[in-house]
Amino acid sequence: MNRQEALAAAVSCEPGQVWPMGASCASLQGRQGVNFAVYSRHAERMEVCLFDAQDGPETARLSLPACTNGVWHGFVAGLGVGQLYGLRAHGPYQPAHGQRFNPAKLLLDPFARAIAGDTQLLSLERDYLGQPADGATLLDALADPVDNAARIPKARVLDLVAELQAGAAIAPRPQLPLARTVLYEAHVKGLTQRHPDVPPALRGRYAGLASAPMLAHYRRLGITTLCLLPVQLHITEVHLLKKGLRNYWGYNTLGYFIPEPGYASGLYADDRAEFRHMVDQLHRHGLEVVLDVVYNHSAESDTFGPTLSWRGLDNASWYALDDAGQYLNFSGCGNTFNLAQPCAVHLVMDSLRWWVQAFGVDGFRFDLATALGRDPVLHHRFHPVSDLLTAMAQDPVLAGIKCIAEPWDVGPDGYKLGRFPAGWHEWNDRFRDTARAFWLGHDCTRGDFARRLTGSSDYFDHGGRSPLASINLITAHDGMTLADLTSYSRKHNESNGEDNRDGHHQNFSANAGMEGPTHDESVQAVRGQWRRALLTTLLCSQGIPQLLAGDESGHSQSGNNNAYCQDNETTWLDWPGADPALTDFVAGLIHLRHAHAALRHARWFTGGADIAWRNPDGTDLTTDDWQDSQSRSFACLIEVADEGRVPTERWLLMFHAANESLHFVLPPGRWRHVLDSAAALVLPKVRWALASACVEQVRLSPRSVAGMVQIVGDPILPLASQHP
Repeated sequence: MNRQEALAAAVSCEPGQVWPMGASCASLQGRQGVNFAVYSRHAERMEVCLFDAQDGPETARLSLPACTNGVWHGFVAGLGVGQLYGLRAHGPYQPAHGQRFNPAKLLLDPFARAIAGDTQLLSLERDYLGQPADGATLLDALADPVDNAARIPKARVLDLVAELQAGAAIAPRPQLPLARTVLYEAHVKGLTQRHPDVPPALRGRYAGLASAPMLAHYRRLGITTLCLLPVQLHITEVHLLKKGLRNYWGYNTLGYFIPEPGYASGLYADDRAEFRHMVDQLHRHGLEVVLDVVYNHSAESDTFGPTLSWRGLDNASWYALDDAGQYLNFSGCGNTFNLAQPCAVHLVMDSLRWWVQAFGVDGFRFDLATALGRDPVLHHRFHPVSDLLTAMAQDPVLAGIKCIAEPWDVGPDGYKLGRFPAGWHEWNDRFRDTARAFWLGHDCTRGDFARRLTGSSDYFDHGGRSPLASINLITAHDGMTLADLTSYSRKHNESNGEDNRDGHHQNFSANAGMEGPTHDESVQAVRGQWRRALLTTLLCSQGIPQLLAGDESGHSQSGNNNAYCQDNETTWLDWPGADPALTDFVAGLIHLRHAHAALRHARWFTGGADIAWRNPDGTDLTTDDWQDSQSRSFACLIEVADEGRVPTERWLLMFHAANESLHFVLPPGRWRHVLDSAAALVLPKVRWALASACVEQVRLSPRSVAGMVQIVGDPILPLASQHP
């Protein structure tokens, strides 16, 4: 008997329990220990390997003695918190039939709550012999017999009860009304890495995101909800490693329960404690935390990618495969989870509940969310009441949590804007593209633009959904920043190492006559007008606005519209070079939106007494006017009434995207000029008495939005309405 066999004999493994999944501290007949539960419907044997240190040898290798409904389980007395372990799965290595069992490869528990070890080079780990060639397959490949345990991180046993208690101690969620929500999309590292007032040890870290200078910035802006790019443990793909780059955005998840350790400062008890501190501080300052999550695919990539967990445990169960055992790549990242399988649904649901209960988060933005609803029974078509979406809808832990879909993937019929169930919110790329086109001179009509201003009823007005189903955005992490959108007519992604082939090709951008940076004041003036007009459109539209961090300060990525691998000053916000006047303007817009219901109207307009549409000369728009793609000027008159239908607020919003100034005729009454994007003017209500009063007409500057408010006490006449 060798040493490993002797150690295994000294440590007994009893059947234990089938739940919860993963490793959990448990008691069996008065004895304390750890229960292991691992899903693998097709495995012939499942082993748990124990380690005393991440870089040390196995101290024991134990076969889980029971398998119930595809879950292998066992209880080991005497183990406890901090125990390191990995998994080995035995079964056929038959890629042509969808299975990749190879017990020489140590595997990470999909339900691991913590790990020990370096993850930097994990994408190099393979389970097969030889090198992949162009057009090659693994149908006849041989399993690599070399043990890789020394290089693989180990899962660490946690006290799950204690973790949940720590989560319960986080300050309560703000539970902000949807109509008052303003999202702020940010990267944990990029947001603070170059901030001169954030303590150096906290820059780019969880704690830095909740530091005093950042809290002051959020308060100044008036944003309510931080939407963070992926913070679950992720790794860098092999093609980036070969170029000396890394996956900066993080859409390549390995640990669905584990905060990314690269964003931890090391100044707290552990990474989880720092993450909780961040959420706690944000909650105490009235701010929500929404996480960008990637449940459509894993970090194991395509057929030739690394074998780290799911592939080695039960490839045919965890992943969507075709009849030849090859991956259905609806994610564009090499693989797609089979989210009709109970094991995959279980993983996602446990992960979501963990981040809500153990870390206190307020919601999730689901990357490539169409993949979450693809049903194999329907030939992998999307269905809004798929297994996972139905499970989420009925779960009491997730009740009240904000769920935001990126409503597309790259698979067949993958574009599903407006097709998610009631209660979901969706990134509205139609708003994004139409707003850009209207202001920056691309093909667009006033009718197109007005539909986006008023909540995109053509997509969302069904099934009891409100305009708040639409997440309106001008820019996001995926694409150009606002500064680049108005400075570059084409993308400039050369630094990504793909000869500028990557990234969106249609950006609806413009450069005002000169590509990139310039000292030409006339060009800079036009760009500034565009930026303020786009921001005003975003923050005066129905729906939930999302601001990209850095757009309020003029951050540029030098035209890179796919900066996923740029962990450098390309993506780190340029705080030293920030534009304070632009920041003040954005802050004014957000606070104006908060203060006035007309700018965040939460219900569909009826087109009766609540909204009217006008040409600049004061006449109603005709059908031909709405469809005229040459004219980019019109006004809308919005009236907000109390429950007794008594008018309480009336606004006139005027949009003028042309290159020359134009006079707009005003409706009857006296009006205060309180908003002018061309002049960067935003007046809060306490200063309205200082605003110029107009009674007949007002002149709008080129490329601008203006807002007028009816003087309190003046007669309010019924609106004649013509809805686009």
